[in-house]
Amino acid sequence: MPSATYDAVWGRVFATVYDAAFALAERRGFRDIRRDLVGRATGRVLELGAGTGLNIAHYSKQVSELVLTEPDWHMAAKLRKRVERGLPVASVLEAAAESIPVDDASFDTVVSTLVLCTVRDPIRVLAEVDRILRPGGAFLFAEHVRSASPRAARWQDRLNRSWSWYACGCQCNRDTALTIEGSSLRTEEIREDRLRWISPVVRPLIVGTATSGV
Repeated sequence: MPSATYDAVWGRVFATVYDAAFALAERRGFRDIRRDLVGRATGRVLELGAGTGLNIAHYSKQVSELVLTEPDWHMAAKLRKRVERGLPVASVLEAAAESIPVDDASFDTVVSTLVLCTVRDPIRVLAEVDRILRPGGAFLFAEHVRSASPRAARWQDRLNRSWSWYACGCQCNRDTALTIEGSSLRTEEIREDRLRWISPVVRPLIVGTATSGV
């Protein structure tokens, strides 16, 4: 578990450089993936681990309320600044995805982009998503995952510990697709894609939709 010094020092640095570190990946395709995925969110929306707020610009007028969760206070500070620039329907909630202080069946859409790699308990997070979604509500996700190539997956295993230290807990070798498909959510669509112009250990990507199984 990271120390308080690690959180205070590297956590601040990571939040500061995050947007710049992703700039090429955003320009080389991931911004389009965000736009297409997040643009499908409607009604009352909750975003898991919203980070610095790179998804905010892609929400449509079909969103009546947007709750942006972010447990890291360094990221949350940058997120609030983005919200204050002119998104009246949005609010920031500093909460971990494993335990979100909202009512059952209270959201129409939950969004997750590059989040399930970092949470401590992805199975619990997906159960929480199912809990807070209204019946038939949509879970929209874009997540980097364990590679389907055995050779690449072995490299992810070898590098996972050092990558996790660098990326504030990110686990590059998680089989997130399998976890989603095994959850109480009903998987509607999963397609494979890639993150470009970023470390090879996090290039394999899945994009998809699931619905509440309640």
